[in-house]
Amino acid sequence: MKFTYNQVAGQKIQRIEALSDGVFAIALTLLVLDIKVPIGDAFKTEGDLLAALCSLMPRFLSYFLSFMTLGIFWTGHTMQFSFIEKSDRHLNWLSLFFLLFVSILPFTTAFLSEHISFRLSIAVYWLNIFALGAGLYLHWWYADKNGYTSLAGEERETVNKAVRQRIIIAQTLYAIGALLCFISNYLSITFIIIVQLNYAIAPRFSRRQKK
Repeated sequence: MKFTYNQVAGQKIQRIEALSDGVFAIALTLLVLDIKVPIGDAFKTEGDLLAALCSLMPRFLSYFLSFMTLGIFWTGHTMQFSFIEKSDRHLNWLSLFFLLFVSILPFTTAFLSEHISFRLSIAVYWLNIFALGAGLYLHWWYADKNGYTSLAGEERETVNKAVRQRIIIAQTLYAIGALLCFISNYLSITFIIIVQLNYAIAPRFSRRQKK
């Protein structure tokens, strides 16, 4: 039996999982490199040094925002691979394009922290988040469509609905957060962080069972 290259390429999901973890780890590390320690001879008092430290707050805010962003998308990507048991060349490339937008996040983060008072910086950052969400959605859609997951029957329907719904709702909230920049950039960033904290912490409220 003859096989073409495209039929046999990209079938080792362990390789793309390892690469994904590596790209996320590097991107998470690069985020902090945008925060430079204040140095120089201009600091004569504790107040001078404190003022210099306070001037870095926009960068710390952007760092926290992006660390949460990468953490959420890494968790989502990892969750998908906990159900994906097969792969092909196309799914492999969908993962690679998703990682493309992961690796560019340190740049959009630095752009945001450097120009935090401009709406364009919010727009560029939001486009990065949108691309990540779209990539994650397409990755799951393709895997589910081609039967590459370990799910079947009612479980497949339930998990598929939960994955798609989570991405769509999150992206809708991110878009609302981005639009808030027309009121205030800091309000926009704060709203997005609150959304991220909700997804990261995933608060659960216990319900009393009815007897």
